[in-house]
Amino acid sequence: MRLAVAILAFVLSSLPSSAQFYFRGEIRDERNNSLSNARIRLHSTGFVYYSGVNGTFGILSTITSDSLTINLDGYQPLTVRIDAGRFHSFTLKMLYASANLQRNRLVSLTRDLRPEDRKAWTTGGETYSALVENEFVQARRYPETGFAIHTDRAAYSNIRRFLNMNTTVPPDAVRTEELLNYFNFDYTPPSSPDSIFGFHSYLSECPWNAESWMLFLNVCARRIDSSRIPPSNLVFLIDISGSMDMPNRLPLLKSSFKLLVDNLRDKDTVSIVVYGSTVGVWLTPTSGKEKEKIRKSIEDLYPGGATPGESGIRTAYRVAKSQFIKGGNNRVILATDGDFNVGQSSEAELEKLITLHQESGIYLTCLGVGMGNYKDSKLEVLAKKGNGNFAYLDNEQEAEKVLVKELTQTLYTVADDAFLNIRFNPSVVREYRLIGFDNKLKALADSLNEVEGGEVGPGYSLLVLFEIKPVNASPENLFQQDKEGMATVTVNYRLPNDSLHRSTGYKCPAIFTEFNDLPPCYRFASSVAMFASLLKGSKFSRFITWNDAIIMASESCRPDDAIQKEYINMIGKAKKIYGKNRRKRREKE
Repeated sequence: MRLAVAILAFVLSSLPSSAQFYFRGEIRDERNNSLSNARIRLHSTGFVYYSGVNGTFGILSTITSDSLTINLDGYQPLTVRIDAGRFHSFTLKMLYASANLQRNRLVSLTRDLRPEDRKAWTTGGETYSALVENEFVQARRYPETGFAIHTDRAAYSNIRRFLNMNTTVPPDAVRTEELLNYFNFDYTPPSSPDSIFGFHSYLSECPWNAESWMLFLNVCARRIDSSRIPPSNLVFLIDISGSMDMPNRLPLLKSSFKLLVDNLRDKDTVSIVVYGSTVGVWLTPTSGKEKEKIRKSIEDLYPGGATPGESGIRTAYRVAKSQFIKGGNNRVILATDGDFNVGQSSEAELEKLITLHQESGIYLTCLGVGMGNYKDSKLEVLAKKGNGNFAYLDNEQEAEKVLVKELTQTLYTVADDAFLNIRFNPSVVREYRLIGFDNKLKALADSLNEVEGGEVGPGYSLLVLFEIKPVNASPENLFQQDKEGMATVTVNYRLPNDSLHRSTGYKCPAIFTEFNDLPPCYRFASSVAMFASLLKGSKFSRFITWNDAIIMASESCRPDDAIQKEYINMIGKAKKIYGKNRRKRREKE
């Protein structure tokens, strides 16, 4: 505070004694939202000022009239005249790409649920995060809810990174659905060779609420026979800017890409495009047969320079287009630390470019390394715009999981624009709550919000959990007698390179299974949901503890599964970190 006062005093003292005029105003967007930190350049002096928290500004001047230029990332620059003695209101127009890239899109959507019906979800002092946790919804009034099927699993790695740093996890980084589906639970093959999706469900007790039931819905994408996997045209787009000069950034990417190279076939083609100290083709299109040549090109990468990501993307897509394989897997793989500057002047063209190539069959996969809160970067948004997926690599084990063990899920596609809709039977279900798939607060308030379907890779397993409040608390009677089932599931999707929209369905039977009789993986999944709830400080975790999550996971984990064992250790770390913080708060009180 003293520093700010001193700076202000210096500025005032440096002005001529004749300075007596004041330019005042505010800066807003087209929706009347205030815009803070907008850059304001006064033409008469060349001095630069910035708008405040509420978008307002005040500038002392020696003249009564002047002109200024306002700039803010994502908006069109504005040059205007300004007069002293009156309050001005300026409106910045959003760039076309920003309107789409920055729009707060919904992750899940309950049909006919109006904003005013969700008002209670964000009041009462319960929301400490930009993410708004889904509440219970009356099945009779709002029987349908749905969400985009995305294969992103970055939340798990990001949470692991925070816990390894011995710090609490930002609530915004806790995506329950990404934690659950990091494990690929219980693969259920489609019922027929022509089907894309297979389904299975269980209805059981809710481990944290004796008055509720839990619906476990498992949705799995068809696997591809390795002999039938089409040839790949892969373009590695690698960030080699100065910010990548850290052990967990470019060196990690080098080892990660070399793991991927080991799995290439002779009929696959790899190109490398870099951006940083230079932008260009580092490795011309090369057959997967020449693995040593590809590995050497990767090893020779070195960091330096700025982050001209837009130029890199354009170059990568040009290379991918030049090597396009009809009926093959054409994909750009962007790898960066998230310090990604797409260039303000050409964002609109960039978005059109990505969308155009996606529609023509070139997909975009994004790999993040060494990033902070990855959710705030454009990287994940660009992956969705390219109808691709996003993964966060924090160590070599994670790289092996994403680029070796789950290679087909990461690099190939069996369904595009996939969206799951579920309609509950109100004669069985009184209320339901979708666990995870939480929306951002701004997305809920956006009248233009929408849900975009996602890309699904072969063999992908999605596990969805719903907490259910039944109409009749006796499962032995009502649930087994009801012939309409508990709920009807529909997945809408397109086949790759096909514009025809398709759908497939499944009816969840109203059959109850005791919790201890569930397959171990579903009990393990319950522990993951509890863990996420505790990390978020959810009101639904009031009656559960870290020990509950540890015990449930320990009793249901597979002894030979290193990832599940690591997860149990993560709960233990979180217990110590959050317990220590709770003790510190009590000591202060």
